[in-house]
Amino acid sequence: MSSPGRSSGIVRFDIFEVDLRAGELHKAGRKIKLQIQPFHALALLLERPGEVVTRAEFEKRLWPGDTFVDFDHSLNTAIKKLRQALGDNKKKPRFVETLPRRGYRFIGNLECTAPPLPAKTPAPSSAVGQLAKLCTDGEISFALVSVDEEAAAEREKLEAAGDDVGLSLLIASQKILMVPDGTQVRILKIQQPDSRCQVRILEGEHYGKTALVLLTDLAEIP
Repeated sequence: MSSPGRSSGIVRFDIFEVDLRAGELHKAGRKIKLQIQPFHALALLLERPGEVVTRAEFEKRLWPGDTFVDFDHSLNTAIKKLRQALGDNKKKPRFVETLPRRGYRFIGNLECTAPPLPAKTPAPSSAVGQLAKLCTDGEISFALVSVDEEAAAEREKLEAAGDDVGLSLLIASQKILMVPDGTQVRILKIQQPDSRCQVRILEGEHYGKTALVLLTDLAEIP
């Protein structure tokens, strides 16, 4: 069974909206913080609603052969964080059902919608070289950004493992930077197909440094 909305990249269920291309989950119009691996788990479940996704399939998709993690713990943590974001209950699930020793199944009712119009993001074809500002969603006043691909990959592994101490060490070593909302940056390069881009920070304590951010987390400067 194919998931409705895969072609547009937008899937809705209940009061939730999932932007598969931007990697974002929204609840009643408000962006919900969800780490990378839990989001990937949700995306995999949404590909086959009503069908069992086995633990082996999760391992193959989320943790390729060259990634060394405690798979059982990492998958359990990812599903737990996904349920927390959805307000779901393991014993009485509305969205994510556990099939003991087999895997998981998405049991919510999906609907699809047309892709949203880009409200704030510069067009990829014309964005390189342009000034923009970091635009975080929600109530936080800063964003955590990785300084390079190596730091981004290390951050993904630590987030998947729920290793807050490791993340703190990355921040302390300035491999991950805390950048205030509204900070002005210059777009240097856009990476496809995930629309991550390399920017140079033009304000604050990290002035002159480069970092990786999502294009959707940048707003044009009028």
